Amino acid sequence: MTPPPLYLARAFRQFDLAATFRLFVAFLAISAITAQPVAAQSILRDAETEELFRDMVAPLVEVSELDARDVEVILINDKQINAFVAGGQRMFFFSGLIATADSANEVRGVMAHELGHITGGHAIRFNEGLEPATGITILSLILGAAAIAAGAGEAGAGILAAGQQAALGKFLAFSREQERRADAAGARYLSKAGITGKGSINFFKQLQNYEFRLGIPQEDSYGRTHPLSGERVSLLRDVYQADPAWDVTPDQDIERRFQRVKAKLLGFTAEPNATLREYPESDQSVPGRYARAYAWHKSAYPDRALYEVEKLLASAPNDPYFLELQGQILLESGNPEGALTPLRKAVKLTNNQPLIASLFGHALVATEDEQHLAEASEILKAAVTKDNRNPFAWYQLGVVYSQKGDKPRAQLATAESALLQRNYPTAIRSSQIAMAGIKENTPDWIRAQDISLIAKTEFERNGGKRRRR
Repeated sequence: MTPPPLYLARAFRQFDLAATFRLFVAFLAISAITAQPVAAQSILRDAETEELFRDMVAPLVEVSELDARDVEVILINDKQINAFVAGGQRMFFFSGLIATADSANEVRGVMAHELGHITGGHAIRFNEGLEPATGITILSLILGAAAIAAGAGEAGAGILAAGQQAALGKFLAFSREQERRADAAGARYLSKAGITGKGSINFFKQLQNYEFRLGIPQEDSYGRTHPLSGERVSLLRDVYQADPAWDVTPDQDIERRFQRVKAKLLGFTAEPNATLREYPESDQSVPGRYARAYAWHKSAYPDRALYEVEKLLASAPNDPYFLELQGQILLESGNPEGALTPLRKAVKLTNNQPLIASLFGHALVATEDEQHLAEASEILKAAVTKDNRNPFAWYQLGVVYSQKGDKPRAQLATAESALLQRNYPTAIRSSQIAMAGIKENTPDWIRAQDISLIAKTEFERNGGKRRRR
């Protein structure tokens, strides 16, 4: 995280005080990223996955005494084996962690740990670790600059290097202590929820093997933000084994659903060849067929993808997520009319689940049949009412308004979609066009005004640039 000493020596032999300041700023920037690593990676949204995550985390949230309505698990498309909390009570899980976990219980162990961060207020208390480190950095900066100004360039460089190292060590020690506290809290939550800690131990062992493969020294965790996985296993094993829940059989329904979602996620995110190696044709299980359906769809073999889905539906004709996939394949392979029947049924079976409903609305629009516009409008309005954070649904609703000749509300829907995608110039422009065509002080006019103000504020905060997703 800090430049090597050789770089520091070269920089300060030239008495480059600007470079000194840049190093200080770089430390603060890296610290900020460590504290709040909300990534530019894309967020993955899937109705089945989000329902599973809610059910997995619910008993842990209950015993933590948080409000289940405030805790959210968000999936990020990233191969790293990682999870974190950032702002409020939201957990971010990387797709690489789901792919690496062998069981739902392993992921539940991580969820319990992240809940420990939330209840401990660790994101909020980040400055408690940063301030002492910053103080050390500023002091070393002053002393080093004074030595350089006095003509002792080598001594000044040494002071600066030592100060940077001390500051970083202070911050990392604080971070490791937070991780240990989150581990302890996670163990308590698993115990109270009656969930075995075997999954947590197994996952840490997987991480330990990963560290071995990367050649990470295993002597101690100095210089790391987290304790070594081996240290965590040693500390937690006795705690978990003494717990009454140690020998409790994991929830088999949750495990079955997890294996489906894991296969589905691999099929969606991985290269098709990799998916087909993991789930070859000889694998006739539900996860195997699920993964291959996505792989064949991505490979532009809709017939083979539909064959796998038909086999899935033969065993579970009313499974809404199999119906959703069938509709998606038909729609995206150029048959929106054929997609309507399975998607309409999936929407009904899930009580208008908004992500599935937005796909159904898209299929209705894609038929280019004006007779479907009224149904599309009804479906998409219901979808954004239940979940207003779906830019795709807002975009489709804008298309419906446009085709019906309601240009102001088409612009309002476009503004909603653009704001969610952090495309602030488009959000500003579209919201202002909407305001010009909507009666003043009506709910839609007020919403357009709100979007305009929010987008302008965010645009200025980001230096007049569109934020990267």
